[in-house]
Amino acid sequence: MSPLKLRRSPMTDPLKLVAALVLVILGTRFSAWGEETPRGGSKVFPYPVQVTVLENGLKVVAVPFDNPGLVAYWTVVRAGSRNEIEPGKSGFAHFFEHMMFRGTDAYPRERYNAILKELGADHNAFTTDDYTAYHVLAPASGLETIMTLESDRFMNLKYTVEDFKKEAGAVLGEYNKNASSPFQTLNEKIRDAAFTAHTYKHTTIGFLRDVKEMPNQYEYSLQFFDRYYRPENCALLVVGDVDPKRLVDLARKFYGGWKRGSYQVEIPAEPQQTEEKRVEVDWPNPTQPYLDMGYHGPAFSDTQVDLPALDLVSQLLFSEAAPLYQKLVVVEQEVDLLIGGAADHRDPYLFEIVARVKKPERVAYVEATITAALEDLKTKPIPADRLGKVKSHLKYSYAMGLDTAGSVARSLAHYIALTSDPEAVNRVYAIYDRITPEDVRNAARRYFARTGRTVVILSHKEGAPAGAQGGAGAMAAAAGVTAR
Repeated sequence: MSPLKLRRSPMTDPLKLVAALVLVILGTRFSAWGEETPRGGSKVFPYPVQVTVLENGLKVVAVPFDNPGLVAYWTVVRAGSRNEIEPGKSGFAHFFEHMMFRGTDAYPRERYNAILKELGADHNAFTTDDYTAYHVLAPASGLETIMTLESDRFMNLKYTVEDFKKEAGAVLGEYNKNASSPFQTLNEKIRDAAFTAHTYKHTTIGFLRDVKEMPNQYEYSLQFFDRYYRPENCALLVVGDVDPKRLVDLARKFYGGWKRGSYQVEIPAEPQQTEEKRVEVDWPNPTQPYLDMGYHGPAFSDTQVDLPALDLVSQLLFSEAAPLYQKLVVVEQEVDLLIGGAADHRDPYLFEIVARVKKPERVAYVEATITAALEDLKTKPIPADRLGKVKSHLKYSYAMGLDTAGSVARSLAHYIALTSDPEAVNRVYAIYDRITPEDVRNAARRYFARTGRTVVILSHKEGAPAGAQGGAGAMAAAAGVTAR
């Protein structure tokens, strides 16, 4: 089991996204990406990236990639559950991931699906705390057809009140399905306790009370779409067998009429936590106990060292080769699941550690052992050679994962959503190159304080613990990602 780090590997979830610094040419801003090498070493992202910003604010990102006859076509909307600021309105970013497949006047749902099927295209979408991504993998020969379909649904989505209520029921069904896993409950409880003001307080799917109320929120749904599904808030990313100039010409043709919006969201800032919070959850069915520890951490940054340093902590403590992992999982066999890390977020989030403990009476010991390992980072020096190996592993595992058009698109999409700049991936890895043992120690001292942590323990109070529960879907939901 790898550490809980849905960040640097393009094969995992909220992956990296794109958009870049550009020059003004013919009324658009354009840049060919690849001339400069970031400080600290060569670029980790090896492929050329061309970014054009249309007059209406839509970013068009082309990445020619040796994948003959195939393109990965991604539309990134920089709106996730973070943007759900009104009380009682959580879950609408994920809801629109569903609604975007309801069709338009020109291409109703059945016709849209039939055309993509005839092309031999795969299509889907997912929602995270910070963004929503829609992706199509299709033959390059069908690029113009795909752009016809995708531009139409982003500009002309149409659904009736009946459609809306039906999809709201499907979302409630999805919630109830995931509710059978401890992972969703852990995710809900730790967020709800750790955050008091910021919208990270609720999960991507939303509070249950809000999901139940969704069928009555038709008018608000129109407002949400009008706010966020605007060209200046989106990026079009195409990776594979693509000609950048032709892509931009087609983007102007199909997306040029998309009207720019004016809405600016104001996300409430989270105040500093000043005392430890603890929550106990009595799970209704027999299960092994779960320990979930969340420390308030930093936001994603491609200029500051703190989050990359915490990435290294994730590897130093929770990778399979790490001494702590070996102790608790392999030697002592106290837990059968141990993951930890800080997922990228636009605003400060949590460094989260999850352990599934084999015996209820050993939860306190496991918590104390993990806490002691975090405390050791504050005082005991990390050997430079060990840190160097961890940095190399992160860098090369990322590079090795960029092996398909889809994985490249997924990775860059993540950085686009976070920073609106695809060069961010190279800046982040340049920071890795510069991190010292002292940087790791400073990050541990800054973020691993008892007063800044929230602890959730989920267990069944009656009877013996049962076998493991919860699959990949539930774990993805617990990581803040929902997919159709």
